[in-house]
Amino acid sequence: MRYAWVDAVWVCRRSLGVALRTRTASAAYAGGVVSRISDQRPRRRASADPATPDVGVFQRALDGIRSAQLRPEMVLEEVPAPTRLAPHAVALSGEVVPSRLEDEDPIATGRFVVLHDPEGPEPWEGTWRAVTYAKAQMEPEVGHDPLAGQAGWSWLTDALEEAGLGWTAAAGTVTCVTSESFGALADREPSVELEIRASWTPVLTDGDESREMAAHLGAWGDLLCTLAGLPPLPEGVVALSGVRR
Repeated sequence: MRYAWVDAVWVCRRSLGVALRTRTASAAYAGGVVSRISDQRPRRRASADPATPDVGVFQRALDGIRSAQLRPEMVLEEVPAPTRLAPHAVALSGEVVPSRLEDEDPIATGRFVVLHDPEGPEPWEGTWRAVTYAKAQMEPEVGHDPLAGQAGWSWLTDALEEAGLGWTAAAGTVTCVTSESFGALADREPSVELEIRASWTPVLTDGDESREMAAHLGAWGDLLCTLAGLPPLPEGVVALSGVRR
């Protein structure tokens, strides 16, 4: 990863290169750096009409998630979802395994959870909520950069925007932790881990929940692959990965 100061704007480029925009501030936390970020930009508001629960709406979104096509390096598995946060929920664990061999360690891991409450809890500003985290080891110099948090957050928002998705009420934290070894362990190289915990409200079109929710999953998958340091897929290459159940 290369860093440079260009007209006082920090630019980070990974692999083939992705220019990152800086956002808000960071705060010290538990030996690392945590950026608490809330995106308050005006967006098309999701419907919060407390209608009768529509299992069909959630089923369409669920079908889209289960049939989503992500990058081939992504390994997804459906896992037990939380039961007390919303009437309907689905959860996936994700790993980035470049070779897709079962005995290879993943280079990035995360989780993607979708909640649906037809009553539209006020903090959500809608009836859907995506709750996610993604983490990966980074280059040692990342641990010393005060803008690593804003860069990590921009990876998420850029992925959502590049997919042309509707979303609102985004919030989350980006934590960068540096581990150094001493004494008998001094031979170990320093390690840096970046973790992004984020949630947002997908704004879905009636009748198109399947395609749009699959695209939200795809945006999170792009975030996880960016954390892992993978270059973007070449134009025209089709992703083939799917969800294992």
